[in-house]
Formats: sequence, C-alpha cells, structure tokens
Amino acid sequence: MKVALLLEDMPASMEMLREVALAAFPGIRMCCVTDVAGALRMINQFQFDLALIDLALPDGNGTTVVQAMSARFPESTIVVATLFDDDDHLFPALRAGAQGYLLKDQAPEQLVKQLRGISEGLPPLSPSVARRLLGHFRTEPETASAEVVDENMLLTARERELLVQLTRGISIADIGTVMGISRHTVSGHVKNIYRKLNISSRAEAALQAKNMGLV
Repeated sequence: MKVALLLEDMPASMEMLREVALAAFPGIRMCCVTDVAGALRMINQFQFDLALIDLALPDGNGTTVVQAMSARFPESTIVVATLFDDDDHLFPALRAGAQGYLLKDQAPEQLVKQLRGISEGLPPLSPSVARRLLGHFRTEPETASAEVVDENMLLTARERELLVQLTRGISIADIGTVMGISRHTVSGHVKNIYRKLNISSRAEAALQAKNMGLV
C-alpha cells in the first residue's frame, strides 16, 4: 500500500482511522477529506491504492465515491468505514464496488487486524457484517432465477465491471480510459461478454446487467 484516500467528516473518527491505517500499513501516505465533493476532486487528481470511505457525509453518500474510485482505479482496495450495518447501506456499497465493510465502533486493534488481512487476500469485513452477508444468502428466495446466477458465474470480475461500463453509454475508448486498459483489450472483453451472454447489442447488455443485479 502506498497512498490512501480517507473520507470522514468527524474529526475524532478521522484521527482514529488515520492511526489505524498507519498501524496496518506503516509508511502509507494519506489524503484526508471531509466531503464527497472533495473526495471526487482528489480521485480525479491523484492515484490511490486504498480508500477508507464513510457513507453519511454532509454533501451526500459515500457510495458515490466508492463507485467513482472503483471505476477509476479498479485495482485499488476500497473499504467502507461506517457505523451503519443495515442492508440499505451495506448492499448498495458492495454493488458500487466496495471490497470491504468495517464498522467504526470496533476496537482500533480489531480494525488494524482486519485491514492487515488485505495483504493475505482476506476481505476486510466486520464480524457482524460477515454474518449479515451469510444470512442474506441463506435466506435468498427459492424463486430467484437460476439463470441469473449462472450468468453472473459465466463472467469474470473484470467482465462484470466492463459490462457495467457498457450500460453507461460511453465509447469503447472512454471505457478503456476509465478502466485503465487499452481500446483493443476493451473490444476483446466486449466480444467475450456478448458471446457468453448470447447478446449482440448494448441495449441487450444493459438489460442483462440489470437482470444480473449489477446496475
């Protein structure tokens, strides 16, 4: 980890998370901002390897920043750090691209341990959040479409990310810029997506993305 974005509007929480990040990743540099607008400006100006993002902010929802960060730096690690552990906050954040979800009311030592797990490939999740996720999938309605599940499994994580970009109506070149890959690579991914999902247009791609719960 080299550079982290820390989005938090409460001074005490900001200082706590800053110390936690430094303990988990000694020597990491941090850019600390207190609102959504400031975070979006920083994302457009600098590159980040890690983000710790609060959700309830004075000028909006941190999920907006999660989505922007995921689109601009797909290889970065994005972790929500919040007090909200309900489904209405958890699942939109994960759908937007968050790879971790930590509750700030845990002991700082626990937060440090969870962040250190990133280097071992472990998703940083508070225990209660992990239990909520498991409970959600255990109680999924039996009427859920098996076809939708299969379609999600057909695509790689990169292809799912690109499928979301296709639904936004931007050009192949712009998708490449957003994802940090070449136009040629984007075209190759698009062909694979169309082949795997048996579709042939952006309109069909948008419909499939919606059915798969990606947008």
